[in-house]
Amino acid sequence: MATYVEILKSEFPEIDSELFDYITGVLDSGGADFEDGEEVYEAIGGVLQEVSADSKNEDDIRDICLQMFNTLQLRVPGSQRQVLLDAPVQLSQISADTTSAAKDVQGIWMMKRPQNTTVDAKKLEKAEAKLKAKHERRNEKDSQKASSPLVLEEASASQASSKKENRVDQSGKNRSYDIRIENFDVSFGDRCLLQGAELSLASGRRYGLIGRNGLGKTTLLKMLASRNLRVPAHISILHVEQEVAGDETSALQSVLESDTLREELLDEERQLNTRIANGTADGMESVRLSEIYGKLEEIEADKAPARASVILAGLGFSPRMQQQATKEFSGGWRMRLALARALFARPDLLLLDEPTNMLDVRAILWLENYLQTWQSTILVVSHDRNFLNAVVTDIIHLHSQRLDSYRGDYENFIKTKEDRLKNQHREYEAQLQYRQHIQVFIDRFRYNANRAAQVQSKLKLLERLPELKPVEKETEVTLRFPDNFEKLSPPILQLDEVEFFYSPDQRLFSGLNLSADLESRICIVGENGAGKTTVLKLLMGELTPVGGVRQAHRNLKIGYFSQHHVDQLDLNVCSVELLLNKFPGRTEEEYRHQLGGYGITGELATRPVASLSGGQKSRVAFAQMTMPCPNFYILDEPTNHLDMETIEALAKALNKFRGGVVLVSHDERLIRLVCKELWVCEGGKVQRIDGGFDEYRDILQEQFRKEGYL
Repeated sequence: MATYVEILKSEFPEIDSELFDYITGVLDSGGADFEDGEEVYEAIGGVLQEVSADSKNEDDIRDICLQMFNTLQLRVPGSQRQVLLDAPVQLSQISADTTSAAKDVQGIWMMKRPQNTTVDAKKLEKAEAKLKAKHERRNEKDSQKASSPLVLEEASASQASSKKENRVDQSGKNRSYDIRIENFDVSFGDRCLLQGAELSLASGRRYGLIGRNGLGKTTLLKMLASRNLRVPAHISILHVEQEVAGDETSALQSVLESDTLREELLDEERQLNTRIANGTADGMESVRLSEIYGKLEEIEADKAPARASVILAGLGFSPRMQQQATKEFSGGWRMRLALARALFARPDLLLLDEPTNMLDVRAILWLENYLQTWQSTILVVSHDRNFLNAVVTDIIHLHSQRLDSYRGDYENFIKTKEDRLKNQHREYEAQLQYRQHIQVFIDRFRYNANRAAQVQSKLKLLERLPELKPVEKETEVTLRFPDNFEKLSPPILQLDEVEFFYSPDQRLFSGLNLSADLESRICIVGENGAGKTTVLKLLMGELTPVGGVRQAHRNLKIGYFSQHHVDQLDLNVCSVELLLNKFPGRTEEEYRHQLGGYGITGELATRPVASLSGGQKSRVAFAQMTMPCPNFYILDEPTNHLDMETIEALAKALNKFRGGVVLVSHDERLIRLVCKELWVCEGGKVQRIDGGFDEYRDILQEQFRKEGYL
């Protein structure tokens, strides 16, 4: 077997001699201390990555480190080598030979101890007591570690303050609704998310905040909502984050109560009328009532119930649901209610974090239309490309611990960003060429006495030039779904004349006929509550039909991604431990390799799952789902929390996958990229729409016009 020196020379033939000596020195001195290939990678992986000059990726370097670790295990400390013996060695025979040959030399195993050897009982007792106490302390520490709750890091923000701005804010003279926050930092625990950033929000414009998962978009919204970042006090802020608390209040009344000014005026009006009716009035009530009626007319209070009802209807609340108590709704519907309250209250700054996650396609389409006429400022985090194109007037791109602003929708941002990158690259190349030209002159005439002054001048010129930084390009996201399985012959998965209900008086489906094979790319759409998830569970066999038949190929292996998959992850362990607990018996390298395929690499894989962003948790859930190598995927809202680059990568991975795919999704981009068939779940039936998503969108727009929701 090749030694680590030979491996190093063959894999990196151009390696510098100093680096070569350094790496071999590390392996030589610490060879006995390395426990696995990962420790070798941590010790020298970074150096090897630099030596390879990006010709090898992280996985290649890890493999090389593992090979070198294996060669280290075959070495014995010192100069001795391991030798395979021809026959077993008899120690007793060696003892006899040695005694007869040289009686004056005795090995420790041949010496006979005197029979009168005794043990000091007190010393033995003392040593045992010490050992027992040590074990008890260790057990106590372990139990405390296991029982102590997981402490998560907290976000913090800081910014440079201006005395002039503070004076203007305190005086109350600042009536502008524009927001400008300069030179601020945002951190999450020890990690710096934004450094020296600037944020400008012009009143009446709609901003889309975008960026990769885990960079701090949600944290920035929280810092604004909590006013940890200074926003003028007269600007009202509403952050749709928490679902509405459940009580006896009806959904419609809950929305009306979000307009605090209207509620205060109506409450005061009731009190004044009561005092007049009871005869306890002091004569000033009628004057105050006139003022109240004037303000109520000014804010169009009489139209408020109709406006609240239109908002609720647009978000999917039927007339009956609008009268239901809030405690009767599930978490998803209460989040819709929180969104409805925010839309009704019309704050000066509306902060939305992934508003489309909780909505179906119909509600998203309505929300797009509604927000296009929004009068005040919006800052929305969204990874729905079509939603951003329909709603926003500006894009704010979070990357490299800074915020870059772009005018226009998402498509315009992509084009402008590419142009900027090209210009930056051209500028970088030109600067590099200019520096090289100067350096050539310096190197050529460095030792020429006649040119000494010119050389010094050029050296000073080089020093004055700004620092040259290469253009930062975001790494491309890649996902892979393993498909090393045998082709299955149809039929693969079928539902024939299936009937299903949870209670006999409420039939959910009847005469349901569906069929899917390994070429299928099927998307199911429909309103929330129409039964989309139930159809998926019938396909998987998790629910048994009341009537009809489910047929599945005997070798069908289904991978299921639930929309609540992320919530079901164990948050107290790291991603590697999560896979270890779910699929025991594999090496740490295998778990890391699996997670690496979904962008959970390095330090991310060892952080508690609870500290990961929503998108990173989704990637961990994908890694867990694909580990057993299914040949058919059923995905329920897989794009929730994923950034746009990952959604694009997911679409590519699903198109390359050689198995079948059935998915429920509200993401128009994913539907258009992946699906060959569109099924609509409505009124106890699942029907195929031949015209695809465009036809479905036209049907919904026509419904809105007829029902007057636009």
